[in-house]
Amino acid sequence: MINYYKYLPLSTEDKKWGLYVLDAGCTRTEPSGIYPISNHPSQYYFNWNNGRILDEYQLIYITKGSGFFESDHCHYQEIKAGTIIILFPGERHRYKPAEQTGWDEYWIGLKGEILDNLVNNSFFSRENPCLYIGFNEQIFEIYEGIIEKTKTEVTGYQPLISGAAFYLMGSLHAILKQSNVEHEDREILVDKARILFRSNIDKTFSPEQAAEELQVGYSLFRKVFKNYTGLSPGQYFIQLKIEKAKTMLADSTLSVKEIAYTLTFDSSFYFSKVFKEKTGMTPTAYRQRAMGMQLSP
Repeated sequence: MINYYKYLPLSTEDKKWGLYVLDAGCTRTEPSGIYPISNHPSQYYFNWNNGRILDEYQLIYITKGSGFFESDHCHYQEIKAGTIIILFPGERHRYKPAEQTGWDEYWIGLKGEILDNLVNNSFFSRENPCLYIGFNEQIFEIYEGIIEKTKTEVTGYQPLISGAAFYLMGSLHAILKQSNVEHEDREILVDKARILFRSNIDKTFSPEQAAEELQVGYSLFRKVFKNYTGLSPGQYFIQLKIEKAKTMLADSTLSVKEIAYTLTFDSSFYFSKVFKEKTGMTPTAYRQRAMGMQLSP
């Protein structure tokens, strides 16, 4: 990356377009490097202790490294590569790369009623200015395209890059919406699986059968389920059976063998083995302790 930035002249006609680009650039800050560089215009320069207030929006894409961000409406948080930071006019903010990693950043500065309207209608918010999208080639190419066009300033370039900036925001919104849908879909999948396991706790039922009923491949089902619960589907189902067994040992007169049969374990020996692995005691010892606690004054 070659460090580059440019602050753009604007005509009255440019401002009438409804969205216009004020500045654009890309910089690389090496680990332990000085940040920000000192030769920006005074209204753009800042340091971490004092922060800064801008009279424009900025969209900053961190493509490498990591760092930190804080603003009036957003608490201090770590930033990782693949995050777009949105700065809002009139909002005090501060950000910097981590000394251990440095970072690469691409940015554009914007103003106009089009963007004001998007913010006023909650498409983007001051409370959630750090948007993680990962490394997205399409987004990266839009930034690069805008930056390249500012280098020549050919006639009519301002509406052209403003249109690209609007396309950038539309693409960003679509990526985030799609990510939320996938997250919601997977959360719904896990919830449905939990219900299936609970409703089949006293039946011969397998995680593979759950995946089949949910119409999803088992490998994906197992991965998603474990990401959300911390347990594989098989271990989760076993854990449900053990919790049910605890209740039955404490509240019923069924024998250990009958409980093992009711919960569809292959044998009472296997049930006792798994129960001890999960609880640290045998079913009989657990029952004795539970009954003793119930009888104590």
